[in-house]
Amino acid sequence: MSIRSLILSGVLAATTALPAFAQTELQWWHAMTGANNEVVDTLAKEFNDSQKDYKVVPVFKGTYPETLNAGIAAFRAKQTPAIIQVFDVGTGVMMGAEGAVKPVAEVLEAAGEKFDKSKYLPGIVAYYSKPDGTMLSFPYNSSSPILYYNKDIFKKAGLDVDNPPKTWQEVFETARKIKKSGASDCGYTSTWLTWIHLENFAAWNDVPYGTEENGLAGTDVKLELNEPIYVEHFKALADLAKEGVFRYGGRTSEAKQLFLSGECAMLTESSGGLGDVVKSGINYGIGQLPYDENAKSAPQNTIPGGASLWVFGGKSDEEYKGIGAFFKFLSQTDVQQRLHEKSGYLPVTTAAYEQTKKSGFYEKNPGRETPITQMMGKEPTGNSKGVRLPNLPQIRDIENEQFEALLAGKQDAQTTMDNIVKLGNAAIAEAQ
Repeated sequence: MSIRSLILSGVLAATTALPAFAQTELQWWHAMTGANNEVVDTLAKEFNDSQKDYKVVPVFKGTYPETLNAGIAAFRAKQTPAIIQVFDVGTGVMMGAEGAVKPVAEVLEAAGEKFDKSKYLPGIVAYYSKPDGTMLSFPYNSSSPILYYNKDIFKKAGLDVDNPPKTWQEVFETARKIKKSGASDCGYTSTWLTWIHLENFAAWNDVPYGTEENGLAGTDVKLELNEPIYVEHFKALADLAKEGVFRYGGRTSEAKQLFLSGECAMLTESSGGLGDVVKSGINYGIGQLPYDENAKSAPQNTIPGGASLWVFGGKSDEEYKGIGAFFKFLSQTDVQQRLHEKSGYLPVTTAAYEQTKKSGFYEKNPGRETPITQMMGKEPTGNSKGVRLPNLPQIRDIENEQFEALLAGKQDAQTTMDNIVKLGNAAIAEAQ
């Protein structure tokens, strides 16, 4: 064999021995469970199969608060993931972390995608943007609270299965009728009392949660949660709990199991809980979030819940390019439509919403458009743009502690709401 042949064969052997081109791995920390966890895994796999340069690796980090705390700890240890899912109340925390995060608009541009916020549903994009309009995070799973009800229990109680209650007063009356009829021991339960019965209660009824447009217009916020409309609402809930008509499940989404198991007839919960409701096989119906019949401007508009995807700073250009490519993949109309239809979360792009409408999906699935029309039906007011505090997770803890004391019969509704305002205002002042 000639020297030239030996060299060529050596080069060929060396080339074939080289490892395959290394993918850039992108960890995605999230808080999705049940059917929504399956959606996360499917999306990551589809993106990974669609190209060879990047690999998104989903990592479950616990509940929403646990995932946020894990992200804070990772930042302090300088071991952050590429992407972290942060629930709506963590938005103020992340916005205050100057330098710790990279605006999603810049990340999308790194992937060659010209960022155009007009492509996204206005109510969602505004919540996750700075006052100057810069979108800071990607609204992956935005949701709106709605009423779910068990049609079989309604029928057994002699109620109209196609006419769910529309006001809180009607919900409470219906819940009592259900228990009295013997159709179910538990008439009503709710997940997320803080998000549904305070933050969205304020927006939907067009009453203030706090001063400074609930924190969106300034940081010197004073809570206004001990006004009569709140006191009366929580007195009614406490009365129902005393009668055994309302059953408390927990601080976050635990109460959903009380509905899925058939124990409770009605549930107020995120539209994002729909996947598990469908999976359970329950004969369910959907109604809009109830409003207070005494609120003059109700119903106004709901505010986004769920979570968005934040990108940490300090990553390489290649990582940002990959993250941008993943967000571009998630923004595709077909992907957004499927995510919306399977999970109950809202489509984040206008194109996906329009395509879902044209497909006839809402006509075939009554109630599924409710979370979107609730949020987009009216132009937001100073009371209904959302709640943004630098320490909203801490404020929620204060609220939950007081609610649990109320529901345990340890204090009345007025004391409960007064304590929330007093302790909450002190915590907000300390966080300034």
